[in-house]
Amino acid sequence: MNTQDLTDGWTLTATSGVPDGLPAELTRALHAGVPAAVPGTSHTALLDAGMIPDPYLDRNETALAWMRHVDWRYERLLSLAPPADDERVDLAFDGLDTVATVGVVQGDGRYAELGRTANQHRSYRFDVRRAAVAGTATIRVDLASALHHAQALATRLGPRPLAYDQPYNMVRKMACSFGWDWGPDLQTAGLWRPVRLERWRVARLAQVRPVVTLGDDGTGRIELHVSVERSGLAGGDAPLTVRVGVGGHEEVGTIAPGRTESRLVVEVPDAPVWWPVGYGEQPLVEATLELTTTTGDELGRWSRRLGLRSARVDRSHDEHGTRFTLVVNGQEVFVRGANWIPDDHLLTRITRERLATRIDQALGAHLNLLRVWGGGIYESEDFYELCDERGVLVWQDFLLACAAYPEESPLWEEIEAEAREHVVRLASHPSLVVWNGGNENVWGHEDWGWKESLGDLSWGGRYVGDLLPSVVAELDPTRSYSDNSPYSPGASPDEVHPNDPDHGTSHQWEVWNRIDYAHYLDDVPRFCSEFGFQGPPTWATLERAVRPADGVRSKADPVFLLHQKAEDGNAKLDRGLAPHLGVPDDFTDWHWATQLNQARAVRLAVEHHRSWWPRTAGSVVWQLNDCWPVTSWAAIDGDGRVKPLWWALRRAHAPRLLTVQPRDEGLALAVVNDTAHPWRGHATLTRERFDGVVLARESLVVDVPARAVGVLTLPATVSSPDDASLEVLVVGLDDERAVHVWRDDVDLALDPDALAASVAPSSDGFEVTVTARSLARDVTLLVDRLDPAASVDDALVDLTAGESVTFRVRTDAVLDPTALTSSPVLRCANDVVVTALAAAGS
Repeated sequence: MNTQDLTDGWTLTATSGVPDGLPAELTRALHAGVPAAVPGTSHTALLDAGMIPDPYLDRNETALAWMRHVDWRYERLLSLAPPADDERVDLAFDGLDTVATVGVVQGDGRYAELGRTANQHRSYRFDVRRAAVAGTATIRVDLASALHHAQALATRLGPRPLAYDQPYNMVRKMACSFGWDWGPDLQTAGLWRPVRLERWRVARLAQVRPVVTLGDDGTGRIELHVSVERSGLAGGDAPLTVRVGVGGHEEVGTIAPGRTESRLVVEVPDAPVWWPVGYGEQPLVEATLELTTTTGDELGRWSRRLGLRSARVDRSHDEHGTRFTLVVNGQEVFVRGANWIPDDHLLTRITRERLATRIDQALGAHLNLLRVWGGGIYESEDFYELCDERGVLVWQDFLLACAAYPEESPLWEEIEAEAREHVVRLASHPSLVVWNGGNENVWGHEDWGWKESLGDLSWGGRYVGDLLPSVVAELDPTRSYSDNSPYSPGASPDEVHPNDPDHGTSHQWEVWNRIDYAHYLDDVPRFCSEFGFQGPPTWATLERAVRPADGVRSKADPVFLLHQKAEDGNAKLDRGLAPHLGVPDDFTDWHWATQLNQARAVRLAVEHHRSWWPRTAGSVVWQLNDCWPVTSWAAIDGDGRVKPLWWALRRAHAPRLLTVQPRDEGLALAVVNDTAHPWRGHATLTRERFDGVVLARESLVVDVPARAVGVLTLPATVSSPDDASLEVLVVGLDDERAVHVWRDDVDLALDPDALAASVAPSSDGFEVTVTARSLARDVTLLVDRLDPAASVDDALVDLTAGESVTFRVRTDAVLDPTALTSSPVLRCANDVVVTALAAAGS
């Protein structure tokens, strides 16, 4: 096969829908054409040309709303040598965004339409043999407004309920392209994945589908299903040879004349076993496949790195309800997860390096699973390869989210085609362990008033209950499928609510939306696949991208509010703050307080979930990452900086964790041991005043097996304070510890000036030593306020009276030592809660 990448030489023009009132230079450029990189979109092309402002900055998102109504055209010249009699010429698109008409214009002006598409999540291939005449032709891709297409289909099929105003459920395009409660509404259009010209003879590899299993005897079995496309030209019915190699083992098969499929099985005795991170190594075995003629002429090659492992979800019933426990290689795994959204709303800017950074940040927070959420995309090969290499498990949603989806044509055929393509594409990745039928669709149908508005209209139940499970069963039978998230398996909604925490997966959104985060403790979910709490991005990200028009930062500023997409978001932040830290008037203090409150809320939930293993088998926080600069539920903001929440996740997800938890008999110490070795020792428990005076001391014998949790009732001497407003319980075992107070900070007698600090230079920045004169809660250095590129090695550190911690700050900048040791860089809960109380009393 001869392949020509078609990544350069493209021009973008607007063919209709350009509004009046745009700058004259922009209007001329839209009609005359601008250079367009491929992969790319209308937004990235105009950004590269300097024709539009950055949609992520300030209020520019609103200023670019006109782009969603425009029809666009991509064109590129192509010199085409005439094909031989037995030669096929294909134009291959790995991704078209979204409603496209593809054609070729010959040098004499004749136009030949090749095909039409309406699915961002599929790849396409067009036979251009008849258009491949000698000379120069023009490839033309016309992209109609996806919004107008969706509106027209909604009119034809009947509108269906959905979470937002625009009909994203009527077009197979990234749902959050139309805006979400954490994302912008940009509605890109373009050639968002590579384009190439392929010339080939006889046959080509159309599909290779590996089915990988690991036997109880340690033998890996790789069953390769091979599909070819024959040219349909002279010689195209010839017999073919398929040669497969896996880990030094080889098999050869043939495809008879006129046939298009083959199946080969390779067995690997004593296979190197792939494990999730924290459970073992991640060996990957090279698998190669070669398609040739019987005379040895090469027609195509395929290669992948496979991981040999078994994975399933245990959904058996027990005394508490219905389990949802991931089992890998026979080992039950507690899922320490986070939900994943596309890492940039402008998808073509996501690189392998960027994904590697983000996945490494997930590992840094001790995560072992990422859930690819159903309102985004099927991620690139880079994403899954990086997860394979690092042992990060992947839960993959099918792309149905928060809406009723018509089951009529053409959507049924599109959803089936994309599901088939991606199930096959991702089958080789050992990191992928769960297929999920979509996000909150079943729950929405039951609880969100859909039934009344739908009447007899279809809503997508057949997708989640029929089509998608049958596709998985046919094409990827080794992996588990779940109908939805949340979902209660094995029962109809009439019998068990789909969001029942006692059965299967559940989402907890009453917290954040309506009730205080202390209510995370009310339920013991079997597997909580969504929960979360909001907080603003880091200060440096605000300074770069969210700049008030009048220069005065305020949570009521229109620019700040445009980057707060949650309904009633700031009011919810304030209501969440009030019982715990109070609500500061000063924006700097409010920014820190809301970030800290986010971290504390989620940490409370995660530690609660982990303390109930194995009854609770998974905790998947919403969300790991952001796609632009925004106030959101993310632990890593849109500029890639970690928020305090990331540090809270790092602590709450540590392989070994001590956490003080309420139980029926009183306070208890949960000793969480998610390691392969027993955890034995003597835990020390000290009840002391904030000034360091020890009031009681106890010791508990700890002996917790591997991958287990021990729950020890605390003695009354340390669990019952004399004065809850000025006492603290400190628990220590080996290098781990827990610090527990009995009241919220607004009701504690915290010293607002509890810290002393000193600075010393280091080889790569500074060392900042902080000492507490009295209990100091969640001591943190917000170093990005001084240098946007700076980082620090720790945060959210509790210090009791007399204790010290040394923070290591990495920076190339020359920083003022005084600034490093004072507010607003050096912060703790003490200073913000006292400020809040003072403001309330003034």
